[in-house]
Amino acid sequence: MKRRDFVAALGATAIGTFAARAQPTPPVIGFLSARSPVESAGLLAAFRRGLAENGTVEGLNVAIDYRWAQGEYGRLPAMALELVQRPVAVFVTVGGEAAVRAAIAATKNIPIIGIFADDPVASGLVASLNRPGGNTTGVFNFNPALEAKRLGLLHELVPQATTIGVLVNPNYPPAASQLKGVEEAARTIGLGTLAMRASNDGEIEAAFESAIQQRIRILAVTSDPFFNTRSEKLVALATRHAVPTVYPFREYVAAGGLMSYGVDLSEMYRQVGIYAGQVVKGVKPADLPIMQPIKFELVINVKTAKTLGLTVPSTLLASADEVIE
Repeated sequence: MKRRDFVAALGATAIGTFAARAQPTPPVIGFLSARSPVESAGLLAAFRRGLAENGTVEGLNVAIDYRWAQGEYGRLPAMALELVQRPVAVFVTVGGEAAVRAAIAATKNIPIIGIFADDPVASGLVASLNRPGGNTTGVFNFNPALEAKRLGLLHELVPQATTIGVLVNPNYPPAASQLKGVEEAARTIGLGTLAMRASNDGEIEAAFESAIQQRIRILAVTSDPFFNTRSEKLVALATRHAVPTVYPFREYVAAGGLMSYGVDLSEMYRQVGIYAGQVVKGVKPADLPIMQPIKFELVINVKTAKTLGLTVPSTLLASADEVIE
């Protein structure tokens, strides 16, 4: 190679290397979820839409490092520490209180955007809803507080039932308050309750078997990320045993479940995405108020009702946000 060509090649290599080094490394969002990636696909899409509203696009100007506990809450603390050590610029914690708490325990400095199941002020996680302070903010879905409403809707559909089975996960932090809320609501309308505790697949099947043996006519599945990861299994068991069941989210009903009442999760994930995009661009979590849902949706699967031999009252159909035929 001639000296002139060698110098030119060397110069081109140096320029290319300099240009590569000059490219800024995109910030990393640590996405910590108690749920699973398969059943969260639609929610992830909503989260990315929220990010994009701030001009933040995964793979373009931000990277996302995902951790999925798949309903096993004990895995979350180690996953949170992994993300802190990477490190990440922002934490997004979804799928229940355990994910938020794991991130808060892992860092006092990295901004955290979470979805809170329990009141974050009463839980001591933030100072106030309007001015959360510290490094944590997000959305308060108070879905567990809707258990009593779900019970009332199911009783309206099956008024002859005298006892309701309540499926709760004893490993889920709000489980005690969930069960208490359902029991109090049941007493007001003259219903008895049977607590069905399950924290793994075998216990879920055993809980259904026990309910059938005790002639329980209706069931309520409480709001819990572990149950969300088993939504198809729960719907299949309710169908197999022909038990009218109410669920916390639309996804269960879309999979063949009878009825759901709860928050619009897609909207909540979108809002978390909006906040995450703002924090990536420098907004402090302390300056972002805790958002609360303004929309709750009642979804009824009429086809499932017919299979169960139920006639949905016209008043209930009229109040439904979505009727699946």
